[in-house]
Amino acid sequence: MTKNYSQSKAMLALAKFSLKAIFRSPSAVIFSFIFPLIFILVFGFIGGSGPVVKIGFTKNSDTSKLNLIYQGLVNRKSIRVVSAAEKELQDKLLKGRITAIIDIQNQPSDSFTKYNIIIQSSTASFDKIGILQAVINDVVLGVNKLKLPHLLSYASVQNLPPIEGRIYRTIDFILPGQLGFSLLSAGVFGVAFIFFNLRQTLVLKRFFATPISKPSLVFGIGISRILFGLITSVVILSIGWLAFDFTMINGWLTFFELLFLSLIGLIVFMGFGFIVSGLAKNESVIPPFVNLITLPQFLLGGTFFTTDAFPPWLKSIADILPLTHLNDAMRNVAFEGAHLSACYKQIGILGIWGIVVYIISIKVFRWE
Repeated sequence: MTKNYSQSKAMLALAKFSLKAIFRSPSAVIFSFIFPLIFILVFGFIGGSGPVVKIGFTKNSDTSKLNLIYQGLVNRKSIRVVSAAEKELQDKLLKGRITAIIDIQNQPSDSFTKYNIIIQSSTASFDKIGILQAVINDVVLGVNKLKLPHLLSYASVQNLPPIEGRIYRTIDFILPGQLGFSLLSAGVFGVAFIFFNLRQTLVLKRFFATPISKPSLVFGIGISRILFGLITSVVILSIGWLAFDFTMINGWLTFFELLFLSLIGLIVFMGFGFIVSGLAKNESVIPPFVNLITLPQFLLGGTFFTTDAFPPWLKSIADILPLTHLNDAMRNVAFEGAHLSACYKQIGILGIWGIVVYIISIKVFRWE
């Protein structure tokens, strides 16, 4: 009779009933659906933007150490200079990744100003151009207080008409972060608790009395977690698109690419859950272990605000975390129209994390 036993049918049956159990768990529904949706609703309605303004300089700009305007700008904490070729800067400007491209031109010796500052902005970053103009005016005013001889003003400011760009709204930043947070919670919390409880209640031991193999058992439960996570992704993306006009620049293709990224992220995060379930000696230590993994990523992974606002030492830590790269990849795909091939760096780092966590989970995982 054992010879006719179907491992695939057993695995799918286990996945089916495990998925039902997930939906009957209030904590799973709250952490995966309710919390992210609350944050999406709040930020979708109230809006807002970060304080860091990214700018680029043209190739011919005077960026010498003697240029007081340039030095005054780059030394401001609210200003972040992006170095790239002019074609790439133009592309970033159109997509709202930088606020403006600045050209600092030397004026003739007989001019009443030493420099002329030309600002090229776009409609994609209209919310931050006012901050940039205020900073530039403040820098010019500060330099003018030096009372330089023979100059009415150290620099004049010229604003070019903004070029048409894609408007980057708060929901376009917040929703991918909340989706990543939901996947992180579902992967770590869900797997950690379910396998620990199955082991503690001796359910795993009872499974060993059946013909089902250990890999089929793990994959069956894993499939249920993956299906639940993908359903969560569909719900969050749909509400963002229908209620708040969340940008999915390539339509259905973007939607399915976001689901694929969700799948990758969920598989990686489930590996952390396996580690926690293997290390936990009792149920009370699971929440601290889980929070130790999820909380730093939740706060530093670019969930609510860009990591560019962090000091360099903190940003270097944030750039290591898997949630940071999942959020970055999702935002690049959704808003910028990048395809998965263009996100090879983020996917590669997630892959490295996946290899590392599953090697560790195999070492620490316990069946009894």
